[in-house]
Amino acid sequence: MDITVVSLVLLVVMLVLLTTGVWVALSLLGVGLLGMLVFTAAPAGKVMATTIWGSSGNWALTALPLFIWMAEILFRTRLSDDIFSGLAPWLTRIPGRLMHVNVLGCGIFAAVSGSTSATCATIAKISLPELKRRGYDERMIIGSLAASGTLGILIPPSIMMIVYGFIAEVSIARLFIAGVIPGILMVVLFMGYVVAWAWRYPDKTPPSDIRMTHAERLYASRRLIPVVSLIALVIGSIYSGTVTPTEAATVGVVGALLLSLLYRSLTWSNFVDSLVGATRTSCMIAFILAGAAFMSMAMGYTGIPRVLAQWIASFQLSAWGLLGALTVVYVVLGFALDGISMVVLTSAVVQPMIRQAGIDPVWFGIYIVLMVQVAELTPPVGFPMFVMQMYTGRSLLYVSRAALPFFFLLLVGTALIAMFPDLVTYLPNKMLNR
Repeated sequence: MDITVVSLVLLVVMLVLLTTGVWVALSLLGVGLLGMLVFTAAPAGKVMATTIWGSSGNWALTALPLFIWMAEILFRTRLSDDIFSGLAPWLTRIPGRLMHVNVLGCGIFAAVSGSTSATCATIAKISLPELKRRGYDERMIIGSLAASGTLGILIPPSIMMIVYGFIAEVSIARLFIAGVIPGILMVVLFMGYVVAWAWRYPDKTPPSDIRMTHAERLYASRRLIPVVSLIALVIGSIYSGTVTPTEAATVGVVGALLLSLLYRSLTWSNFVDSLVGATRTSCMIAFILAGAAFMSMAMGYTGIPRVLAQWIASFQLSAWGLLGALTVVYVVLGFALDGISMVVLTSAVVQPMIRQAGIDPVWFGIYIVLMVQVAELTPPVGFPMFVMQMYTGRSLLYVSRAALPFFFLLLVGTALIAMFPDLVTYLPNKMLNR
């Protein structure tokens, strides 16, 4: 059968399964099995069994549940209170004032979390009521929190980078290091927009009610010491090359448990809740990855990725042209799929194309994380928007409109790393090639 017909049949089946509410993992397995049984002569059962078993036994994936558990533990501590109290005194003279706590707070928590939803929820639970009580503009509060929550998957350690590194067979340590400068870049862009907005609408920023001497500010900053120490412990150990990401995740879990003991927030109930939450999330991701591994193998047997790569190559697109086309595709996919599903669904087709175009797979990993961040700010499946809808009671449309300016800032950030790829590749090349 013509490969175009095969591709269309499998695509239609995939869309039908996803739109009817079938789990993403089962949809991937179903499409892969259909492709193997109908369009190839390979033993589908044996291929499925060996592929799923092989993909599930990858050692790099052990970091995934550990980082998720670390985020679950920290979510149940007073960490968000300390971040707010430690940052607020230093931000009163910057246009936008305490609105910057949303951005910086999410950036700091992202460095010990790796999860979008955990980052957004942790900072929102203290920042949102405080800023509303002080009279800050609600729409800007919601937009900055939703957008800054997405930093959880850009600033390492990142669950999304672990997923991409596993699928693309790219060093997770290199991806973690590569995400540092782009993460800082997005924090600067978000804060820059808040400053510009505050200049444009000065009446929407209330006067500061914090009066502290320099010594008092320094004393308040002591509350940042625990989280900064945990960041240094987890990320510093990876950057120094002394531990692997999996070992660093173990260190992070131990550090998070010690912090929760320090805050006296580690009860047996919290401990069990954190384990159950981490187990659910980890199982969901592992199931999706197993389905994606089988579907990728099935697509290889049908020859679709090879033919599609040849078809794309026939257009003789430059690397810029390819990235432009992929950006449009990912933005559209973001309206229907969550981030992990986007990555696993497209990898089998995209990876051969970007390698043929000479695009660095580590750089592309950061690019695709930014695309996932864009997807997180598009309804109806953006996790940060769900969090903000839950905390505020506002409609999804209201939250989406509040986050719209930051959606475009993420596209600006993507364009900047495309124009200046050293923003991504400099640190991993400098630190791991020494």
